[in-house]
Amino acid sequence: MRIHHLNCTTMCPPGGRLVDGRKGFTGPAALTCHCLLVEGRQGLILVDTGFGLEDVKHPRARLHPLLLKGIRPRLNEGPTAIRQIERMGFHAEDVRDIVLTHLDCDHAGGLSDFPHAKIHLLWDEYQQALAQATARDRRRYRPQQWPPETQWVTYPSLGDGERWFGFECVRDLTGLPPEILLVPLPGHTLGHAGVAIQNGSGWLLHAGDAYFYHGEMAPDRYQCTLGLRIAQKLNQTDGYLRWHNMRRLRELVHRHGRDVTVFCAHDSLEFELLEEQEKAPERSPLRTFVDTRPPLHA
Repeated sequence: MRIHHLNCTTMCPPGGRLVDGRKGFTGPAALTCHCLLVEGRQGLILVDTGFGLEDVKHPRARLHPLLLKGIRPRLNEGPTAIRQIERMGFHAEDVRDIVLTHLDCDHAGGLSDFPHAKIHLLWDEYQQALAQATARDRRRYRPQQWPPETQWVTYPSLGDGERWFGFECVRDLTGLPPEILLVPLPGHTLGHAGVAIQNGSGWLLHAGDAYFYHGEMAPDRYQCTLGLRIAQKLNQTDGYLRWHNMRRLRELVHRHGRDVTVFCAHDSLEFELLEEQEKAPERSPLRTFVDTRPPLHA
């Protein structure tokens, strides 16, 4: 399977270095919407979608005003998943399946661009999104982004058999190759999951929003910017579970870093390094995201 790394819209909240850790103290930060496009044997598979075309065209109707003011996404058609896929020579109908880490609007905005695809996610996430029980849920989950003909395929959060590096996992996703797994990582939302994909050199684990900053995976010392610490606390559904699973991911990186590359949805450094790796596959696979380069702006 060939795997492409896509940034499906950059978000530019205020705070600069206090948020992304890379720029000056003035000006906006830059956070990615890191998605994956997998060229499978029977069609294309997306992992998350980022923002979609309708979000670009009708942002006020699709997205909560507090979110628009807070994360300030650069809503242009070019970075949407559908436009990037078309530039590769594919069509919307070629995307047969979409696997979601969760249904937050910055991860699921492109669902309406792929009406023929089956949407795979954990049952707990689907239920929480439908319930719209809290003001926070109503901000994060936007049913306007889900076309009425959406083909939902849901899975229980408890794994079905053999564990994956000590984690519960969901194998045998309907119609998908066995190299793709759902790994429950609740906390950010109750049905949040990682998506593990086995390629020729090991495993990739898209950890979604289980953490926000590459320094949180450092085995020796936890590091996270002030802005992202605040954002995680404001958006978490269960703080204990989030911290528990983040520690488990850190342990995974420490113990099995030669076999698994772990990355999250919004860290721009992780995205840039993995994108470079995709363009130069002859390099050794990345297993760490230590930033040895100068910051983007002095």
